[in-house]
Amino acid sequence: MVELLSPAGDIEKLKMAIHYGADAIYIGGQNYSLRANAKNFSYDEMKEAVKLVHAKDKKLYVTVNIVFHDEDFVGLEDYLLFLDEIGIDAIMVSDIAVLDLCNKLNLKLERYISTQASILNSKAALFYKTLGATRVVLAREAMEEDVKSIKKEADISIEAFVHGAMCTSFSGRCILSNYVTNRDSNRGGCAQICRWNFTLKDKNDKLVDNNFWIASKDLNMIEYIQDMANSGIYSFKIEGRMRSTYYIATVLHSYRLLLDMVKNNQIDETYVEFIKKVLNRCANRETAPQFFKNHPTEEEQYYLSNIEEVSNQDFLGIVLENKNGIITIEQRNYFKLTDEVQFFGPNIDCLNYKITNIYDEKDNEIQIANHPQMIIKIKEDLPLSPGDMMRLKIFDK
Repeated sequence: MVELLSPAGDIEKLKMAIHYGADAIYIGGQNYSLRANAKNFSYDEMKEAVKLVHAKDKKLYVTVNIVFHDEDFVGLEDYLLFLDEIGIDAIMVSDIAVLDLCNKLNLKLERYISTQASILNSKAALFYKTLGATRVVLAREAMEEDVKSIKKEADISIEAFVHGAMCTSFSGRCILSNYVTNRDSNRGGCAQICRWNFTLKDKNDKLVDNNFWIASKDLNMIEYIQDMANSGIYSFKIEGRMRSTYYIATVLHSYRLLLDMVKNNQIDETYVEFIKKVLNRCANRETAPQFFKNHPTEEEQYYLSNIEEVSNQDFLGIVLENKNGIITIEQRNYFKLTDEVQFFGPNIDCLNYKITNIYDEKDNEIQIANHPQMIIKIKEDLPLSPGDMMRLKIFDK
């Protein structure tokens, strides 16, 4: 039994994560979180989130994982007591002072050690375990042998990232953002300087290239999902509190299917290849396995190749209703008659369909859906449910 852990930057994304099969969801409050630029959750929204998540027998975690300066402790005790009172299942921390405060307050919620602590060995995991931690979120740089050793020697729950953004610096320990923009990356303000375009010069100040990058490609562990499960990882974590609902739905849907295959010992390699193609389309950066099996090479980085962060137009719509042979869809990108599309959702793997009819809200037949978020109807008998996604048919299953 393993856990699929989803990000959620707001209530809408949290509902999508619940719908698409997450076992647990992590969110950030409006303070103390490393995604300060996300919308994040107010106190009232956190209360609502707890109710929504627990009603589906899932768990909710909150990030309290900035690197604290003295002024950051103002209000922290009240915040932790609030999280405990409303029933948050666990918090993710990186600062041992915060961990110590949780112990002194005798909080019921569990304490997980954030990836910001850069844990790569069993001794560090055991140290945090003696301080009351019940889970460690390993550094993204953890290799397979590290995971196995930590599980064997520390006997603690292990969480590891399987998909999403990578950091060029070691496990997020970076001051480029502070230096260039005065935004503290370790207090939630990262300006992602590593994704800027640099001019590269040699030691004699001679131009080498005008298009130099120091960024890593995104993480994608789909092809090693079975090995990760066998290594002792319990929680499979997706990065992306600032990503779209379509991204969250697509990534969760893919990993949910693969983890269920792992559980039933029925991994389908052909389907793995299909999912890899889908995942490489839903984000706007290239992906690679990065660490775990091997140290990254130049193939897992950008260096002298362009980072083309252009959002594609694959996401066409979301199903609102399916009743009496009429499917109501909220449009998200342009599509027209005869287009070949795919539907996917929690109860359907992948359904190919060629559009033969489109109607507007007033039941007028139309040729194209080209107005953002317009409500359209398709008259067809298809096994679709509210929340199912519609995308361009780019690949056959």
